[in-house]
Amino acid sequence: MNIQIFGTRKNFDSKKAERYFSERGIKYQFIDMKEKGMSKGEFRAVCQAVGGVKNMIDPDCKDKELLTLIDYIVPEDLEEKILDNQKVIRVPVVRNGKQATLGYQPDVWKNWK
Repeated sequence: MNIQIFGTRKNFDSKKAERYFSERGIKYQFIDMKEKGMSKGEFRAVCQAVGGVKNMIDPDCKDKELLTLIDYIVPEDLEEKILDNQKVIRVPVVRNGKQATLGYQPDVWKNWK
C-alpha cells in the first residue's frame, strides 16, 4: 500500500486517520494542506476516485463566502478556484494509488490491499 493522508494537524478526523494506519503498522505519508496542499494531478486523481469536484467540497467549511462563490462559479473555473483555496476540501483525503476517500472511513480502508 502507498497511503497518503492529506489533512491538517488540528483536524480531529485527520488525526484519527493517522492513528488508524499507525495502529495497524501501515506506513503512510502525511501532507499538511496548510503547508503544501495537493498538486493539480493529485487533485484530479482524487476527484475521479470520489465522483467529482463537488463531492470534495466540505459544506462545513468556515469560509462561507468562498462556499457561496463556489456554488455560483462556472464549471471551467471551479477546479482552479478550489486548488487556490484548498481549505474548502473535506479532510482527510486518504489516497491509496487510484483509490481515495474523503473524511474518516475505516470501513473502506480495511478493504484496501
